[in-house]
Amino acid sequence: MKVPVLNSRRLPDVIAAAAAAHVSGGRDLWTDPLLSPPSDQTEATWKVLGEVLDPEIPISVVELGLVYGVACSVGIAEIELTFTATACPCMDFIREDIRDRLMQESWIDEVEIHEVWSPPWTNDRITDEGREKLRRLGVGVG
Repeated sequence: MKVPVLNSRRLPDVIAAAAAAHVSGGRDLWTDPLLSPPSDQTEATWKVLGEVLDPEIPISVVELGLVYGVACSVGIAEIELTFTATACPCMDFIREDIRDRLMQESWIDEVEIHEVWSPPWTNDRITDEGREKLRRLGVGVG
């Protein structure tokens, strides 16, 4: 998929590739659902959440540190989620993507998302992998 560029300069390959994935919201990068329930559903849920991209920056909500916790029991995935700001314009998109991705798994029947505002999100929560991806995109992280 080619991403149109508005100026005559060519974007570096890494930015172009990230932008291409971002156009779809990253949904085209989601893996197929597991064929059977995993032995560790909490760990598998964290892994699946790692495929859900932030709508504004093509890195995962896990890498951004937006997911504070995961618990699984009898078909229910409970996600503790925060946002970068209380007025984040992407809150609904993120919630929808999390639900849509998790509900693809046969062992998840329901997704409960609990918003967490304490402690507040800071860029200290961004993982090392997330920081590296942001650097490659030209985004500085303190």
